Amino acid sequence: MSDEKNLKEEVKEIDFNEILAKYDRESAYRKIAGLTGRFIAVLAILFSLFHLYTAFTGVLPAQIQRSIHLSFALVLAYLLYPAKSSMPRNKMHWSDVCLAILGAIAGLYISFNYEALIYRAGEQTTLDIIVASLAILLVLEATRRVVGLPIVIIASTFLLYAKFGAYMPGFLNHRGYSISRIVSHMYYTTEGILGIPIGVSSTFIFLFILFGSFLDKTGIGKFFIDLANSIAGKAVGGPAKVSVLSSALTGTISGSSVANTVGTGSFTIPLMKSLGYKPEFAGAVEAAASTGGQIMPPIMGAAAFLMVEFIGVPYITIAKAAVIPAILYFTGIWIMIDLEARKTGLKGLKAEQLPKFTKVMFQRGYLLLPIIAIVYFLMNGATPIKAALYGIIISVVAGAIRKETRLNLKMLLEALESGAKSALGVAIACASAGIIVGTVTLTGLGLKLGNGLVSLAGGNLILTLVFTMITSLILGMGAPTTANYIITSTIAAPAIMKLGVPALAAHMFTFYFGIVADITPPVALAAFAGSAISGGDPLKTGITASKIAIAAFIIPYIFVLSPSILMINTTAIGVIQIIITSIIGMLGIGVAMQGYIFTNVNILFRLILFVAGLLSIYPGVYTDAIGIIVIATVLVMQKVKAKKEKL
Repeated sequence: MSDEKNLKEEVKEIDFNEILAKYDRESAYRKIAGLTGRFIAVLAILFSLFHLYTAFTGVLPAQIQRSIHLSFALVLAYLLYPAKSSMPRNKMHWSDVCLAILGAIAGLYISFNYEALIYRAGEQTTLDIIVASLAILLVLEATRRVVGLPIVIIASTFLLYAKFGAYMPGFLNHRGYSISRIVSHMYYTTEGILGIPIGVSSTFIFLFILFGSFLDKTGIGKFFIDLANSIAGKAVGGPAKVSVLSSALTGTISGSSVANTVGTGSFTIPLMKSLGYKPEFAGAVEAAASTGGQIMPPIMGAAAFLMVEFIGVPYITIAKAAVIPAILYFTGIWIMIDLEARKTGLKGLKAEQLPKFTKVMFQRGYLLLPIIAIVYFLMNGATPIKAALYGIIISVVAGAIRKETRLNLKMLLEALESGAKSALGVAIACASAGIIVGTVTLTGLGLKLGNGLVSLAGGNLILTLVFTMITSLILGMGAPTTANYIITSTIAAPAIMKLGVPALAAHMFTFYFGIVADITPPVALAAFAGSAISGGDPLKTGITASKIAIAAFIIPYIFVLSPSILMINTTAIGVIQIIITSIIGMLGIGVAMQGYIFTNVNILFRLILFVAGLLSIYPGVYTDAIGIIVIATVLVMQKVKAKKEKL
């Protein structure tokens, strides 16, 4: 009882909101009370109601839907996020109110002048140019506040390139464009700020974030943790495996690695530490598992919905393609945890400390109905918009089954408000990334950079992939996954496709490395959030998280070289074979990374196991056979060695 009491006290001492605000800029918004706070809440609720209305009645014409979405996002961004982190978060500054009003005007200008703007397309008035210029500046400043400075610098650089391209050397040279042409292209076409990224944000993404908010209000997060405890709590290294399961489940409704880390880590990290895990390992396990949530079907990170539009395939195709990589990712983490626990002698929790699986499912299993329903609707041809809408309705209905999960009016309004606030970061990032995409379409930069990347790599696919990976990881230091994916998919994905790789595999490659940037040092926000809870060293936590999530650095190369792992041109038997052989391969790599199976493994066998693991993951009869035989042989030898050591 004393250990349990100490654990609860440790959890109480941690300020999770402060950690979330520190490592997740999108969560660092003002908390304002009184009339002003209620006014902001009403605006956020109206933001959500607008999207529910258009989901019910049909999406408005693209530029109107997107400009209204942008208006709400700009107004709320300026009202919720202070200009400086040092400014008080319980007061509103008059300058923010002025900027919010300008944001509303700039966004709604298109809606109120829609027909006139169409008729004078290409011949904008002076007022049109002024409003467009103002909109660009407002988007950049909102991005700085909500998302961070790095993406602002990138977007601004692209704008300068559009203007001064005539002075650029070599293949980057172009004739340059006037300011009026640049700003009108960026704001009055569907190629720039109001392009595909914010188009997806204003339809699919917002509704799925809102769906997650409604599910959260039903208490599904606690259900996921209890469910994971009932399944894995007694196993060797139980709390760490609970972390993997609960984070994978939570990832189906949360698109943020940091928020997932803090949400589930508030329970799992102190529990891991209480059973003897080092702080760095405890924080790393949670960060690695939470980061994987964005690649976990059926509801993946926001960038997956952008992929729908970029490559023109149904969302269910992308979710289906992500199944095997997600299984391998979490299997790899599970194996690493199991080996670490066995190596250090860490046990699981006692049965009396854990909830019973049957009881958890009987009492709250119905909370899974909305997620099951979304999968059903997507598989039966419903659009993501309708699937998300039906999911929201079913989450309210399912929650009403029992009193403790029932949503009253106050909770419904809170869900609408929190959903809108959670969507702000994605909306603003998409608007800013639209400037980058707009520059690419205006100047032809994408083709030039793609050709340049292939040329730099000498036409070698592996080198091109390595350069793309490095670019994604560097961008991930300052840009969220959504913006990271937009940039790399615009520039690098075409280069990969030029070398004969299918579009889905090329885009999934950039998507994966945009996500794992959250656990890759030197800036690994999810790992840093985990270390803040565990009290461990941030850099060591990031390195450990990268080691635990080694699968995330291997799998993307495999599915580019052999797209069958994405269920492209394969059969049901082929899929089963790939899953089995790949899991065996992950075991080989896990043993190689941990240096332990039954007993300590020497460096030579670790290298052999790593190579054999890669061979087993790579789909192919001969590679699978060689890899499995080698792994089995080494494991038998290690078992014999362990028996001799005990004599």
